[in-house]
Amino acid sequence: MGFLGQLPGAFAQGLIWGIMAIGVYLTYKVLDIADLTVDGSLCTGGAVCVMMIMAGAPVPLAMFVAFIAGLLAGMVTGILHTFCGISAILAGILTQLSLWSVNLQIMGKANQSINVNNFDLLVSLRYLQEVGSGKLPFYWSPIFVVGIFVVLIIGVLYWFFGTELGAAIRATGANQNMARAQGINTDRNKVFGLMISNGLVALAGSILAQYQGFADINMGRGAIIIGLAAVIIGEILFSKIFARNFALRLLGVAIGAIVYFVVIQFILWTGLIDPNNLKLFSALIVALFLSLSYWRNKHFSVRTPKKGEKSA
Repeated sequence: MGFLGQLPGAFAQGLIWGIMAIGVYLTYKVLDIADLTVDGSLCTGGAVCVMMIMAGAPVPLAMFVAFIAGLLAGMVTGILHTFCGISAILAGILTQLSLWSVNLQIMGKANQSINVNNFDLLVSLRYLQEVGSGKLPFYWSPIFVVGIFVVLIIGVLYWFFGTELGAAIRATGANQNMARAQGINTDRNKVFGLMISNGLVALAGSILAQYQGFADINMGRGAIIIGLAAVIIGEILFSKIFARNFALRLLGVAIGAIVYFVVIQFILWTGLIDPNNLKLFSALIVALFLSLSYWRNKHFSVRTPKKGEKSA
């Protein structure tokens, strides 16, 4: 019963990090870029949101400004990569490193907290507990609220990537040389893709900061590992079911984040690993699922026979 009682928290965190994982999916799978900016932009979103709420700004406005801050972080990485000719990985590292100082300047110190007793937050761990005890109706639950956010984000992204600009971004990631030959500005599309990705990551950071009641300078450390874990788990579990629809693939990523946090919660509940080794365990999970994906494609994929060949 102890583990079952912890499941709502795992689901809520999984949905919040699922938004971040969708942002990672856009760069890792759609643009084919390994972007490490997210470790910094997640904290940027949380820091901006918390400081604006503390200054008296409405929560929706604080979250919107956090999203804009993420867009700007992604734009910096994109400019470093395209205009300055720096590799995508190094550009992300440079931006992430810079955001450490920027986030400290935004918050003024390493940690800023917002008490749910003093502010009307969109989501909070306390709301989850009070919904579970019957003190609040179900629609106050972070699972319900963030679930609506996930559905709306997937719907907007599905629409956007069906537009001419969205299709051009997808073409840039699929085959950059062919896209350039078709007259597509691939550098611009890379910048746009990185901006959208980090905007979503910062939005997730703003929700996470409200849920946990504080923004911390270290809250984004290792975020890329969680994002990749969600992407790979979603791909492994739902690739056959959701392969034909972009919106369903995004949904699979969000579900992958939930599965990741449920597994982590189970491992912690059983005491199989020391909590201090959680980052190591997360890295091993990502390595394992990446290996499974590679082995599946190498050893179990069915090769289409060429013309004139007989199928086995």
